[in-house]
Amino acid sequence: MARPEVLDRLKEAEREADEIVAEAEREREERVEEARREADEIREEAREEAEQLTEERLTEAREEIEVDREEILEEGRTEREQLEARAAERRDAVVESVVERFEEAVDAQT
Repeated sequence: MARPEVLDRLKEAEREADEIVAEAEREREERVEEARREADEIREEAREEAEQLTEERLTEAREEIEVDREEILEEGRTEREQLEARAAERRDAVVESVVERFEEAVDAQT
């Protein structure tokens, strides 16, 4: 083979090698970009899942708090009613005692 032919073949081989390298680089960039897109999708799905779980937990917590609140309010109502009943029971006795003391005080002054 003549020297010019060898040089031409070497140049052709280098050109082909450059094309192969360039194609490999393009493919690598495409794979990297696809991996980034997939990672972004995974992150977005994870964020949405976390947001949904957070909302579900908040809803559950609010429901539990509302149940606890109603129980506390009911206990307060019951206690108030009991106190009112005891006060009503004692009212007559207190009024009678006050009247007696008043009469005693009036009698003592006369």
